[in-house]
Amino acid sequence: MEIGKQIKKHRTEMKLSQDGLAEKIFVSRQTISNWENNKNYPDIKSLLLLSSLFNVSLDVLVKGDLEKMKEKINAEDISKFKREGNIFSILLILMIILPIPLMKFMGNTGIVIWAIIAVLGIYYSIRVEKYKKNFNIQTYKEIVAFIEGKSLDDSEKNQEYGKRLYQKFLLAIGAGLASITIGFIMIYILF
Repeated sequence: MEIGKQIKKHRTEMKLSQDGLAEKIFVSRQTISNWENNKNYPDIKSLLLLSSLFNVSLDVLVKGDLEKMKEKINAEDISKFKREGNIFSILLILMIILPIPLMKFMGNTGIVIWAIIAVLGIYYSIRVEKYKKNFNIQTYKEIVAFIEGKSLDDSEKNQEYGKRLYQKFLLAIGAGLASITIGFIMIYILF
């Protein structure tokens, strides 16, 4: 938020008029109006008085609630992430399980159907990865916290950042082994 919006927000929360605020910090009503409209900015003395009057730190007053706004997770984003994650999971399972049965029972038509499922799976995987990148979530713990609308504290975030590299590697190996295993099971069942 810009400082003018912060001043206006805190002033209205305290139910003060511009005149009332001007009296309390020893400036004119026009000065308050100029600050709130970002025509000019308060000097250090005025910032200190505003900070004290509004009972907020200078950092919050000057920068606004940027950190809180960044960390606040929109419920709509959470539901979109869940929905698209579920769609991707279903498509991934279908991509793993269906290629051999589709080829065996439907021939070339089965291959086309599987290819369509694969393209949709790739599309949804890209969408899920964009969400993960936008909200800086990679590890299982970060994803669970995001879905619950929470955020991790600094020490938990640092622990999760350290896990990211090897978790990606292990996840890729695990997915590959699962695909090979399911492929051999399908070949054994169908042939």
